Amino acid sequence: MNNDVTTPSTPASASPAPARRRIGRFEVSPLGLGAMPSSLGRDPLPPRERGIATIHGALDAGITLIDTADIYAPAWDQMGHNEQIVAEGLRTYSGSTEGVVVATKGGITRSEGEQWGRDGSLDYLRSAVEKSLAALGVDAIDLYYWHRPDRTLRYAESIEALAALKADGLIHEIGISNANVEEIDVAIEVLGEGGLAAVQNQFSPRYHHTSREELEHCREHGVAFVPWSPLGGIGRGDAVARRFPAIARAAEAHGASPQQIVLAWELALSDRVIPIPGASRPESITDSARAMTLELGADEVRALSAEIFGEDPQD
Repeated sequence: MNNDVTTPSTPASASPAPARRRIGRFEVSPLGLGAMPSSLGRDPLPPRERGIATIHGALDAGITLIDTADIYAPAWDQMGHNEQIVAEGLRTYSGSTEGVVVATKGGITRSEGEQWGRDGSLDYLRSAVEKSLAALGVDAIDLYYWHRPDRTLRYAESIEALAALKADGLIHEIGISNANVEEIDVAIEVLGEGGLAAVQNQFSPRYHHTSREELEHCREHGVAFVPWSPLGGIGRGDAVARRFPAIARAAEAHGASPQQIVLAWELALSDRVIPIPGASRPESITDSARAMTLELGADEVRALSAEIFGEDPQD
């Protein structure tokens, strides 16, 4: 895990790395791995060994950003489950993990009986960070996101809490997740220009009615925009291709999977975009990783954007 190095080295077994993208002080691969499917959202969950193998597959493919969260767990009393898998995957990798950046999130609560809630207070976030540090086995977290807004508090109050945790050396970079443009502006105002490293929001060909504006706002302010569910849901690449024929045409033209075309299109929207496709199999993330070196032509990007956004391509 990267606590100090700004430019990651390429994992030993990876192909030559594509151009890096910046998150705060860090430079990472254009795509990250969303590790959640190894711990949440599947019944039954994949074996732990497969989750670890998926992390190894991502590293082999040149991915140097891994995304997790404390709530990614099979049950309320197993918080940190996914963070522990990420830590084990990095610890047991046969190549170099120097420069690998791990992002985690906090601020969503889970309690007995699967009662879910939000808590953006300094006391709660400090406790959550300390537990994440233990689960990940590190002294400081590379990138820490406030997972979802706590509407019982002023938004700025929770951003101030994150700033305090950064000042204490517990986290290196601050991110926010599921934030609108106004909330992004509040975070920038509290932290100052350059203080907000990343915004992680839902964005895909299926979901962009608000997040397209948020993507553009991040680009204007030099903030990384990290789409979660960038394919519109786990395993839905083929379905997206059926809905958007331009994706199918581009896939055929490039000899690529629909998933690769979707990810390559998102990467082409801005050099601030860093999608994190979720995967629970090494084969899935290996397929997605090929999008990092798939270059779409300008006309293809325009055609895809016009169809996906529902715009006249002549506008």
